[in-house]
Amino acid sequence: MVKVVYWLIVAATFMFFGVVNSSGEPPVQQQEGTTQSKQPQSKQPIQAKQEEQSKPASASDPATNSGSNSQATENSKPKPRLGIQTKKPAEQPFVELSDGRFMVPYSGTIPGTEIKFTMIPIPGGTFLMGSPDSEEDRMDDEGPQFEVAVKPFWMGKYEVTWEEYMEYMRLNRHFKALQAKGMRKVTPENEIDGVTAPSVLYKPEITFEAGEDIDEAAASMSQFSAKQYTKWLSLLSDDFYRLPTEAEWEYACRAGTTTAYYFGDDTDDLEDHCWHIENSDYARQAVGVLEPNPWGLYDMYGNVAEWVLDQYNEDGFEEIESEAVTAENAYKKPTKLYPRVVRGGHYLSEPEECRSASRLDSENDWRATDPQIPRSPLWLTDEPALGVGIRLLRPLEAPSSRKAKEAFWAPDVPEIMEAFWDRQNAKQLGSFGVVDPKLPDDIKAVGSR
Repeated sequence: MVKVVYWLIVAATFMFFGVVNSSGEPPVQQQEGTTQSKQPQSKQPIQAKQEEQSKPASASDPATNSGSNSQATENSKPKPRLGIQTKKPAEQPFVELSDGRFMVPYSGTIPGTEIKFTMIPIPGGTFLMGSPDSEEDRMDDEGPQFEVAVKPFWMGKYEVTWEEYMEYMRLNRHFKALQAKGMRKVTPENEIDGVTAPSVLYKPEITFEAGEDIDEAAASMSQFSAKQYTKWLSLLSDDFYRLPTEAEWEYACRAGTTTAYYFGDDTDDLEDHCWHIENSDYARQAVGVLEPNPWGLYDMYGNVAEWVLDQYNEDGFEEIESEAVTAENAYKKPTKLYPRVVRGGHYLSEPEECRSASRLDSENDWRATDPQIPRSPLWLTDEPALGVGIRLLRPLEAPSSRKAKEAFWAPDVPEIMEAFWDRQNAKQLGSFGVVDPKLPDDIKAVGSR
């Protein structure tokens, strides 16, 4: 019954870890307050004022309007917004809004842990998406170019690390412990707040062949698993996170530039900004070691390529009917499992595959050596997927309804959850449970940590 109702909700919506132990699970984490999170090695980002170039979203915009989590109560006191202040910052990068407020960088914490992540404000504006015919090594799927208007948002300063992602991986163990005590079970009334927890790794040595240190970029998750990670973090924190659209990703990567790379056109300079096949030692690297882009984002090129929300089209942007569109209108919603877009290049990419406009399309072969039937909808097993990861985005204004938020997180084709339920029912692989801000307290209560 839960499966049926879940799919009704999904259909309605779309109408509009540390090392891993031998069992394939992240190790049991110590209680909050007993460990100190390891911070990525990094240099200070470029300090520069960024001015807003577009007004805040209107109340009718389904992709960017504000709204509360379904677990919040009407009478609860609004909490201060992360990354917003009324006093003009003295030095740090900021985005000045039309109402006199300022978007600033902020450090978030995964609730129930000491694990931190940093978000950087990105100004609104317009840019030319894709590459010109004259760009060296240009591919046909990078055009034709068109102008895109983008609204302000925050983006992850770094790619999501194994330290962060392993906490999400522990959710499988937590759900099983909680549900054994009758807690966090999914019902028709609460299943919109259900999150799919990734199954225990079948062969951890595959996933961690290219690196497993906690400050390295996490990788090899499917796009659906990446979307569920953002849902889990959002429901825990009561802030709205998601993957970027392809247009938002390229806009943030270019950071106001029009050259092949944000630092220019000369590939001789790439090694200062990008882990690729010529300098990565065939492995994922710690985030934040090389130089950032002009807006303070690290590893936009190389290390791990990054999932975006869009379906891939080998014809590039031929379907865009106007020379100037919004990022929302440029978004190509997926209607099939493959191919989908991955951006930025990875540690095995050639230099030209790391250009700002370069695109990579996902394939079924990315899980060819998965020996299980059906194959996992949450994990990928083959190159180049071992170099595919996540970067968070948080829009200035969140969607106005819970259903609109779900559109960014939910499975968008039936075979994703069909495969999950087949594996869950047959072998108890993965789990599905309710997430809200009280989850860390429940985990502590049952001693799951």
